[in-house]
Amino acid sequence: MTLPHGAAATPVALASGRVEGHPDGHGFLVPDDGSATILLPFAEMRQALHGDRARVRVTGSDARGRPQGAIVEVLARAERRVVGRLHVEHGVLFLTPSDTRIAQNVLVPPGEAGRARPGQVVTVELIAPPTRHAQPVGRVMEVLGQHDDAGIEIEIALRKFDLPHEFSRRAQSLAARLPDEVRAQDATGRCDLRTLPFVTIDGESAKDFDDAVSAAPNGKGYRLWVAIADVGHYVRHGDALDLAARERGTSVYFPRRVIPMLPEKLSNGLCSLNPEVDRLAIVCEMALTRHGSIERYEFYPALIRSQARLTYNGVWRELQQGGAREPLGTLYEVFGKLAQQRGARGAIDFDTLETRMEFDARGRLVRIVPEVRNDAHRLIEECMLAANVCAGAFLAGREHATLYRVHDVPTVEKVQALRDFLAELGLHLGGGERPLPKDYAQLLERIRTRPDFTLLQTILLRSLKQAVYSPQNLGHFGLAFDAYVHFTSPIRRYPDLVVHRAIAACLAGRRYEGVDWNELGRHCSETERRADDASRDVESWLKCQYMQEHVGGVFAGRITGVTAFGLFVTLDDYFVDGLVHISELGRDYFRFDGPRHMLLGERTGTRYRLADRMKVKLVRVDLEGRKMDFVPA
Repeated sequence: MTLPHGAAATPVALASGRVEGHPDGHGFLVPDDGSATILLPFAEMRQALHGDRARVRVTGSDARGRPQGAIVEVLARAERRVVGRLHVEHGVLFLTPSDTRIAQNVLVPPGEAGRARPGQVVTVELIAPPTRHAQPVGRVMEVLGQHDDAGIEIEIALRKFDLPHEFSRRAQSLAARLPDEVRAQDATGRCDLRTLPFVTIDGESAKDFDDAVSAAPNGKGYRLWVAIADVGHYVRHGDALDLAARERGTSVYFPRRVIPMLPEKLSNGLCSLNPEVDRLAIVCEMALTRHGSIERYEFYPALIRSQARLTYNGVWRELQQGGAREPLGTLYEVFGKLAQQRGARGAIDFDTLETRMEFDARGRLVRIVPEVRNDAHRLIEECMLAANVCAGAFLAGREHATLYRVHDVPTVEKVQALRDFLAELGLHLGGGERPLPKDYAQLLERIRTRPDFTLLQTILLRSLKQAVYSPQNLGHFGLAFDAYVHFTSPIRRYPDLVVHRAIAACLAGRRYEGVDWNELGRHCSETERRADDASRDVESWLKCQYMQEHVGGVFAGRITGVTAFGLFVTLDDYFVDGLVHISELGRDYFRFDGPRHMLLGERTGTRYRLADRMKVKLVRVDLEGRKMDFVPA
């Protein structure tokens, strides 16, 4: 086409980035330059899969005003093995991906299935990508088992979320060459604290013990010792064990199984502060005033010997009975003082409900029960917080680069939406546009006795930002700390390990070099989210499997989520949630009111609000989709 004289061609808006799939079949392009995501309609997603990189031309906007685009070119295919379940229809074998962000089935041609059979869960390697006119094609590489085998949900999650779960030969070989016990040369130059009454306090099923604690009176105040396993002595920067730990970023905890960050010889053996054996540790020794404020602290390498492996429930029983053995009695006093300091500085004390899954001998989920936190949990938590804040202050004071645990202030928009919701209930959050942690804490105390406290607390949580790892010290809003790092779990969190190395370098008068801190912060934040997503996926699978036996049942619950397409309801006695689709709410037209977390019927005035009670009937369980459907009962 020839342009009129003097006319300029309108530039075509192009963007490159990562494709993210949606279970409904459409997708989004997340541009590399950080600009707004671009909607990719179903027809465009036929030629791309979640995780691919693409160049997209912006073609207009959708009904909601979002940029909409067309794929110009797929720049790179995600290196992919896809896990899912095999099906056969009309003689054609195909795999339905477990990752619902991959909305296309993968064809498996004759001769590419090996010994796999329909109904089995397998992984396939893509041998032909999707095009506008053809589905992706794959070859079966691994048979994981039947879809209802005990433990199959974990095998699926490992592959679905690309979780490293096998150590390299080099890492295994390096771990095998480590000693079984602490050698005399390893203890050289360390402070010998083996006579101090250190104890570990953990859950009943714990096998790796990062931390041991001890306390003693000190004049009118106290002395508190927090000893953390010296993983950095054995795992050196850049060696095979370090590379494996960095790739994983964190241990992943599933019901009945752990994928450790470090090989078992380290995580459960040499670096675990097991009772009655010598162990290397980095100790944070703190002098506390009688009011519980930290007067001074120091870090140093030490040799310790834990006197006992205690459990939360056992310690709590002993404390309730009175006359607890030392150091438990003094530790409990210290906890009380530290908790008072937490309140004084205005830290937000969320008390979220934790649950525990119980299984039978065949590995089948038989019940979900609430996990009650007691003061023994809180005692350890306060001791760890104290050591972490000292570590943050130590490194910040020496201007040494590290990974801070950053929890930034909430956005003005989130705060205003929270205020609008609270106003409907006659509640108020102080602090203006920039509330302080103490404003949240004071509101929590005011609502703690309300029957809808759990849901109100959830709304407060949702208004806050997600904590991340970053070399920029932006403080920790929720805990009301100016400088905060993770120091206390180097067996299971990589950021803690690099914090140990930074502290060790400072103690030796050196700097910990050779680290891209920005990249490491991004990576560790991503691996943390990956582990959380995988754990939630497994729990959702187990809950769906469990509730299959209850289809048709009527249950009492509470609305825990309100969206434009329906209500999420959590059942009282089962601690599972499902969707009541908006089409099941009757003939009225329901309008979604986001700030008020409400669906409002325009004709009848019927309201469904967050935290409302609701009786529902379970009508469908989708195991592969990890979701349940309810209707009002």
